[in-house]
Amino acid sequence: MEHVKGEMEFLHALIEGIATQFGDKCEVVLHDLTLNYDSTIIAIKNGHITDRRIGDCGSNLGLEVLRGTVKDGDRYNYITQTKEGKVLRSSSIYIKNSSGDTIGAICINLDISDLIMAENTIRSLTMRDTNTEVEEVFVKDVNELLDFLIKECQNEIGKPVAHMSKDEKFRAIQYLDSKGAFLIKKAGDKVCKYFDISKFTLYSYLDEVRGQK
Repeated sequence: MEHVKGEMEFLHALIEGIATQFGDKCEVVLHDLTLNYDSTIIAIKNGHITDRRIGDCGSNLGLEVLRGTVKDGDRYNYITQTKEGKVLRSSSIYIKNSSGDTIGAICINLDISDLIMAENTIRSLTMRDTNTEVEEVFVKDVNELLDFLIKECQNEIGKPVAHMSKDEKFRAIQYLDSKGAFLIKKAGDKVCKYFDISKFTLYSYLDEVRGQK
């Protein structure tokens, strides 16, 4: 497959089939990752699960794949949670062209919130381990995604930005770059303002970070 939009008839049938098979608790999303990241969703079924629609952005996991931080981004049967507290069992499958470039993704999010109480009761009796938890953020506005990454970055460094040294700010930029933050349009402006650094300093840090790889 060279272009996602060139296979829309098949892909529409595929996501329709998955959504119909599992019912209205199952969201199925098709992303075109050749588009700007603020509007990658080109088809979606049962979007009420994460409150997203066509034209909305992808999640933080997709950014990491596009940045190259994660080489094989496919994940199956992982647990994540929406801002509203819905617990989802999810899978994300990335589509590549003949050159090996990531051009799209199909993401399946099954809302299992209604089953959690029963599951907890059963687990208390069986002591069975849960699935691995992965933090994935579902947002409608790509700026919310950038805010999340900046917050995670500050948690990673372990102190407020006002108390960060030059080396810690460098590590912060390194972390954000690894998470694909700078694939978001105009992310540099927000990052410079947040960390109180100049564009020159930001680009200098990024050149150094990327030169280490």
